[in-house]
Amino acid sequence: MEKINYWDNSKYQYCAYAERLLNELISLNEKVKQPIDMYEVKKGIYYAKKYHGSQMRQSGEPYYSHPIEVAYMLAQYTALELPQYFRTDMIVTALLHDTIEDTTLTEKMIAYIFGSQVASQVQDLTRVKPHGKISSAEMVEMLYKEKKHDVLLVKLFDRLHNIRTVSAKSPEKAKKIIEETLRYFIVLAEYLGLPSVSKLIHTYTTINILTDIDLNATNFSYQDNYQPLSLIYQNALHQNYNL
Repeated sequence: MEKINYWDNSKYQYCAYAERLLNELISLNEKVKQPIDMYEVKKGIYYAKKYHGSQMRQSGEPYYSHPIEVAYMLAQYTALELPQYFRTDMIVTALLHDTIEDTTLTEKMIAYIFGSQVASQVQDLTRVKPHGKISSAEMVEMLYKEKKHDVLLVKLFDRLHNIRTVSAKSPEKAKKIIEETLRYFIVLAEYLGLPSVSKLIHTYTTINILTDIDLNATNFSYQDNYQPLSLIYQNALHQNYNL
């Protein structure tokens, strides 16, 4: 295992993305019964920035801005709407959700630094599995079957941020993300009892279809009468999934 240096607050380095998250958490902590551990969040930010390093998003922003924004949106929503999921391990998982897949940080290293719960949740959000790489849609179905509600929440907000910034991607990649979002993520949010999240995802998806992306290049057409999931999957979600 790669040597991991001891971490303390003195290693935290300012950045606008992180400060926005930390300030929001300080505010939210005053409104909840079980506040977030700011020390652990700062540590999560540090390792997200350390291991994503110089990676960049197609928008030109540093890649670590993405997991920090996912953590920000997740914190806002859970604190106000689902306080049982306003947890330190959830915020740290959001911060690290792409590290196993996209960096040299491993599940074993995360367990050593943050504990087994965070490590397991980050591993669940990793699309590289022993049998090969799976799609985001396949991941959603897998997490649903395993009833991992908390991890699904992180994945939903990961997709919300990705759809907000999808215009920076190529038309082909944007088309794939939008189609997958319409078929799986919107209906999943509805069946999880998160209509406001579903509405947000739908709004950003529609905005991108209508204004931000030239999808004509890929012959993409938006239809309201799409079949988002198989009927078997829809019925299972409706009958068995209780958040």
